[in-house]
Amino acid sequence: MSRLNVEQADRCAALLLAHHRRPRIAVLLGSGWGALAQRVADPLHLPYAALPGFPDTGVAGHTGEVVLGRIGTHEVAVLSGRRHAYEGGDPAAMKGAIAALAAAGVELLVQTNAAGSLDERMRPGELMLVSDHLNLVQRSPLLHETGAERFVDLRYAYDPALRAQALATAQRRGITLHEGVYAWVLGPQFETPAEIRMLQRLGAQAVGMSTVPETILARHAGLRVLAFSLFTNMGCGLQAERLSHANTLGVAAAVAPLAADLLEAVIASLVP
Repeated sequence: MSRLNVEQADRCAALLLAHHRRPRIAVLLGSGWGALAQRVADPLHLPYAALPGFPDTGVAGHTGEVVLGRIGTHEVAVLSGRRHAYEGGDPAAMKGAIAALAAAGVELLVQTNAAGSLDERMRPGELMLVSDHLNLVQRSPLLHETGAERFVDLRYAYDPALRAQALATAQRRGITLHEGVYAWVLGPQFETPAEIRMLQRLGAQAVGMSTVPETILARHAGLRVLAFSLFTNMGCGLQAERLSHANTLGVAAAVAPLAADLLEAVIASLVP
């Protein structure tokens, strides 16, 4: 990271810490997961616009603010929304935000997204824990980094110990939590039936337009990562429905309470 970006991250971290909050866990909320922000105890709301390096968000369901507070006994920073690579073409759009979180002492990033299912056993309205990913876009948010640190080892991109804790929490609460591989596509258009068949043959169970760049950035910054998908539809060609962003938001809204229940319970029970 350049000196300018380091200074920007430090300034932003100082703003995050100015109210005597010391978050160790950050949560990045995608479509359908926004209800978690309402469950943060003793909340302090900071708009992205007030934080250097944080992006503008231009997609419905992404409000663009940080909520500082507690979930269980953990101090958290909940990010309501992300900027996607399809909004301007920059896979490093969340770089400033993640760098600032790391500078503020965050050690763990919990990510969430809405996704299409590629597996008939994983139905719309159900949840999946991300075990690995496919960077189908083959673009990196580290393209302009220098030095040996840019060669990030992603063998354990999604932390195995944290995944085990999440699965155990879901089992205790009787919530079905699948586990599988998430494929990142650029979007914003949905995939074709041929592309869905290709992704299935490559071994993916979910497909979406986010999460992978943020995971790469987080691992580069030394953060551990845990990620969840909410299935809003079956992949194109796997059922007759016509895909649309309105349908994505509608299904996500219906599942939001269950998703927030699980996410809140997992975060409260984490042993970082």
